[in-house]
Amino acid sequence: MTLWELGGKRPVMGKGSFVFPTADVIGDVTLGDGCYVGPGARVRGDYGTIVVGDRTAIEENVVIHARPGDRTSIGSDVTIGHSAVVHNATIKDLAIIGMGAIVSDWAVVGSWAVIGEGAVVRNKQEIPDGSIAVGVPAKVIGQVGEAYKKEWAGYKDIYRKLAEDVYPKTLKKQE
Repeated sequence: MTLWELGGKRPVMGKGSFVFPTADVIGDVTLGDGCYVGPGARVRGDYGTIVVGDRTAIEENVVIHARPGDRTSIGSDVTIGHSAVVHNATIKDLAIIGMGAIVSDWAVVGSWAVIGEGAVVRNKQEIPDGSIAVGVPAKVIGQVGEAYKKEWAGYKDIYRKLAEDVYPKTLKKQE
């Protein structure tokens, strides 16, 4: 894994978390327990603070950053899909950020909210708990049902297992 101290600020990684060797976690970053940070991801706490809760999946090529002196907060059991960008925003527990989505400055994504693939949650926009939002800019089009929550709870558990068991025990670089 690639953890970088910067200006005396060191990333803190929770128990059972896994950062892929080609991902970078830089500076003032706290990852909770059981998190997964995939290949190519960049979690950059160089001049802002980033706090990630437990069992959160930060998939391949995700970029997370914060403004100077500000904070990006990501809750527990969050899934951030491949190539998404989260910049100086708040994402609450159990939210799902789709592949290629952007969550911009001071936006708030509620608990169990779903941001569709390629959507843009614009500056200071709030997506309520349990809402499904899609488009550019993101617009709420529905509510998350119990069947969807049950299905996604299983997916979230897969990433927890990848972080705690599969990757640390079986990942081997081919020579």
